Amino acid sequence: MVLSGCSEQVQRGFLPGTRETTNQSAQITDLWVNSWIAALIVGLAAWGMMLWCMVAYRRRKHDKGYPRQMAYNVPMETLFTVVPVIMVLTLWGFTDRVQREIDTPVEDSPLTVEVYGKQWAWDFNYSYEGEEKHYQGVQAQLDGTEGVEETLPTLYLPVDVPVEFELKSRDVIHSFWVPAFLRKLDMVPGKSNFMYLTPTEEGTFQGKCAELCGEYHSEMLFNVEVVSEQEFTSQLSQMEDGHVGDEYNRNPNEHPDGAQNQEVPLQGDGTTREDAGGPTGGEDSTLEGEN
Repeated sequence: MVLSGCSEQVQRGFLPGTRETTNQSAQITDLWVNSWIAALIVGLAAWGMMLWCMVAYRRRKHDKGYPRQMAYNVPMETLFTVVPVIMVLTLWGFTDRVQREIDTPVEDSPLTVEVYGKQWAWDFNYSYEGEEKHYQGVQAQLDGTEGVEETLPTLYLPVDVPVEFELKSRDVIHSFWVPAFLRKLDMVPGKSNFMYLTPTEEGTFQGKCAELCGEYHSEMLFNVEVVSEQEFTSQLSQMEDGHVGDEYNRNPNEHPDGAQNQEVPLQGDGTTREDAGGPTGGEDSTLEGEN
């Protein structure tokens, strides 16, 4: 059991990815692991003192009545107040320092990815060195068929290039989460949230929505492909020009019948969900919301 703690997975606190997945992975991992080490030390000390009190002050065989009662103990009560306050302030200090560092905007980022969450898929707008491209995803169809993962919306990122993510929602609250990146941020209708990081390891990573957003929340998945800059530009060249903006947004709360019967344009020609033949028809795949 002791030797198992020497494994790389345990040393990283069972977190996904590696310390080199992004430029922030090492900082976040160290904060996570060291917080657990501190919590373990406090837990062992508390358990040890409780066990010691149970043994040292147990009722003896020939004891009668109650032990002498004390109304207060100033040194003990001061200790139990000051130590927790110091611990909380210390943990807050380390957390605040890491959060400030990873949330610092990247002023010279050559790539901005505007991510729209929608029920129940993703849209990606790319702005890269003056070029604008977009990708509109459709909802995953998880029917148990092999190869479905390959059909998920795919977000392409160049390795070692700073990225600014602008996170938005087209309908309800979603959450942009790539577990291997150790970052997660909500996508709130009518508001833009920002995330900054640099992918430093090529590979395929899984992404998902981490906020319960309706009936098919579990199928709101996407892939992240971190590739060389040359391959990234090649993938951009295959995407459609321009950006898809707020024209596809909807607010289910503003329709008298809810979102179920709301007609939402799926394509630039004004084709609606009903015209496309059902909730999964059309490029935008903006599906029915909850009543």
